Amino acid sequence: MLENPLQILYQDEHIVAINKPHNLLVHRSPIAAEESVFALQILRDQLNCWVNPCHRIDRKTGGVLLFSLSKEADRAMQMKFENREMDKKYMALVRGFLPEEGTTERPLENANGVFQEAITHYRCLQQVELDIEVSRYPKSRYSLAEIIPETGRTHQIRRHFAQMRHYLIGDKTHGDCKHNKMFEERFELNTMLLHAQELSFEHPFTKQKIRIIAPLQKEFSETLEKIGIVLSKS
Repeated sequence: MLENPLQILYQDEHIVAINKPHNLLVHRSPIAAEESVFALQILRDQLNCWVNPCHRIDRKTGGVLLFSLSKEADRAMQMKFENREMDKKYMALVRGFLPEEGTTERPLENANGVFQEAITHYRCLQQVELDIEVSRYPKSRYSLAEIIPETGRTHQIRRHFAQMRHYLIGDKTHGDCKHNKMFEERFELNTMLLHAQELSFEHPFTKQKIRIIAPLQKEFSETLEKIGIVLSKS
């Protein structure tokens, strides 16, 4: 179990948002049958009420995770995600020097073999070069990226950046094993450096504009500090 309660970022009578830790499953899954601790279970016990996730983020991704507190709210929030009425912003550490900004629109194949529209916008926040040899290169380059996915396909950010060969650090499925191994050995990193930083939307009941921001989890912020990336305090 987690040593501390989940961090609540926003809560009203309809919805609640948490800052999900890395390496925590959202709910039970056949692909991780050995696990017994889930964000849904922890939050339910923490709030002592019914909760249900409005969307999903990967197990190794940290950041904003939204739950509904009633079935009516759940239906309303699910519709917002389906209708692309949720503005999402992520942060990731990727291999190589990214361009200043860009967009990739390569379709992605779903589990049924059908290619679907997929759009990901990004911009480079910072770059760093380390005097560490990986593979055949004497130095290693990395970029801190701000990422805005316009669509919500499975592993969209991870797959799009893999297609661009700017692999996410710590991504064991779509990433670069040599860079992942270096971060494990040099910086004791055991997760993926992808963070769901922000979620913005019009509240389905109050009609207010809601903007939820999640601070970086400790693993992410400490790794950035170790490699010399300093985030603005603003």
